[in-house]
Amino acid sequence: MKWKMAEEPDVQSVKQMEKLLNVPRIIAKMLVRRGITTYEDARKFFKPQFEDFHDPYLMKDMKKAVERIIQALKNREKILIYGDYDVDGTTAVAILYSFLKQRHPYVEFYIPDRNTEGYGISRKGIQYAIDNNFSLIVALDCGIKEIEEISFARDNGIDVIVGDHHTPGEILPPAYAILNPKQKDCPYPYKELSGAGVAFKLIQALNEKEGNTIDKIIPYLDLLAVSIAADIVPITGENRTFMYFGLQQLNVSPRPGLKVLMKSIKKTEKEVSDIVFTLAPRINSAGRMTHGKLAVKLLIEPNEEKAEEIGSMIEENNRIRRETDKAMTDEALDLILEHIDPESYTTVVYNKNWHKGVVGIVASRLIEKYYRPTIVLTWSEQAQMWVGSARSVKDFDLYGALNAISDKLEAFGGHKYAAGLSVKDENLKDFIRAFERKVREMMPEGPKEPEIEVEEELDLIDITPKFYRLIKRFAPFGPGNMKPVFMTRALRDTGFGKTVGEDNRHLKMYVIDGTTRSGINSIAFGLGDKWEQIKASPSFAAVYHIEENHWNNHVSLQLKIKDIKPE
Repeated sequence: MKWKMAEEPDVQSVKQMEKLLNVPRIIAKMLVRRGITTYEDARKFFKPQFEDFHDPYLMKDMKKAVERIIQALKNREKILIYGDYDVDGTTAVAILYSFLKQRHPYVEFYIPDRNTEGYGISRKGIQYAIDNNFSLIVALDCGIKEIEEISFARDNGIDVIVGDHHTPGEILPPAYAILNPKQKDCPYPYKELSGAGVAFKLIQALNEKEGNTIDKIIPYLDLLAVSIAADIVPITGENRTFMYFGLQQLNVSPRPGLKVLMKSIKKTEKEVSDIVFTLAPRINSAGRMTHGKLAVKLLIEPNEEKAEEIGSMIEENNRIRRETDKAMTDEALDLILEHIDPESYTTVVYNKNWHKGVVGIVASRLIEKYYRPTIVLTWSEQAQMWVGSARSVKDFDLYGALNAISDKLEAFGGHKYAAGLSVKDENLKDFIRAFERKVREMMPEGPKEPEIEVEEELDLIDITPKFYRLIKRFAPFGPGNMKPVFMTRALRDTGFGKTVGEDNRHLKMYVIDGTTRSGINSIAFGLGDKWEQIKASPSFAAVYHIEENHWNNHVSLQLKIKDIKPE
């Protein structure tokens, strides 16, 4: 990895925060880097309050959407909650469905089939609504681009409310109401809500209309926290407030479905990383391996025993997903070694037998090994063409690259860092060549290197329980407020170092740096191959997170090392 030191913040702002909050300079610098320069900024950051939630009626069309839903409740109309099959979509559906179901018996939900319908509102989904006499569809985490499908619904007497957070196109769909803070003329002050965030704002507005206080909808924040972490939206502003209270809900009183999925997390206090690495893959596995509606069924289930039954099915899905993912990744790595030029700027691999639901995960795994824009494709019998997922590297506009060679594709969609695409068999080789050419053209300085941003350089003597407590208060961590990475030079192992784990992949050490007599434990996952270099060098530098290690009822600080460079 390339180590990049964070920019030095404005000196005057740092001094001001140091004095205002009575904190060490390093903490003041961290705050200013995160845009916190006043006492009120710091209060919202460290002590969020429910009053920090924005007024939901600031969102364009919110009043219109609320009035249409209330009309449907009064007239006993059939309402269909429609959402995507990923974590954000299924949690969004679970939030609105659970809220409305307590007030109205005629509510159902619809999740499209990943393999036969694909992402977004499908024609099949609209036809289901027509055939079953639904007069109102609320589409969540999708709909902003589905102009034809929403026109089809409208022409058949169905009103559609779109609740989406993806960037709108030039032409908006003919929906009854559109809730999307990214609309050009939407005055809503926070633009980075998840799809479930938009759903939560809708129930917040409905709750207010009923004359209830915010307490009534706090139980839905566990689902919202899961969506924010899984969809990798910024954990800043209102999202930070949601995540702060959502984690409290998740830790103190989670709904039965989430409680079941959290059994494999052994820590007492769950954090954002537990959602990302434990909850999200399990919820996603339903849509990847069987059907996303299974995830919604789990998330809306009030009965603990029934939640256990559904949870065990999802655990089985996740087990199969892990096995499939590993097998496909191994096959893909073999293909890269056999067929792809090591000097290539891109990775494109394809196999007719690969599982469509896992290609995106495999693309991400390949980037961990070969840091370059990556596409993984499998064969769709239904479409009779190659379909798959693309993933990008930092600061490379993958969507722009695909858009520039879209004449080689049948369809594509996504954003800067991730996309889905389909290509005819006869165009595949031309597409691969065109993709390589376009990426080379867009990277004139050569292939990008994986990079890690270092917050500050420390001596080991700086790492005290008090310092760690201050760092911990910066949580919840995520995009826009990443867990700080520190660097220390002149480290030496004290003789207790060893490789551990399967194939000796990891490295465990007790390190000192000359500033303190007592050293500190460290763990370096996936860096076992650095051990020989460390033994051969007089000292080394490391970049790391600081974390607590719980062992035999004893809590101590340790370094979670991200990278090592012999000196």
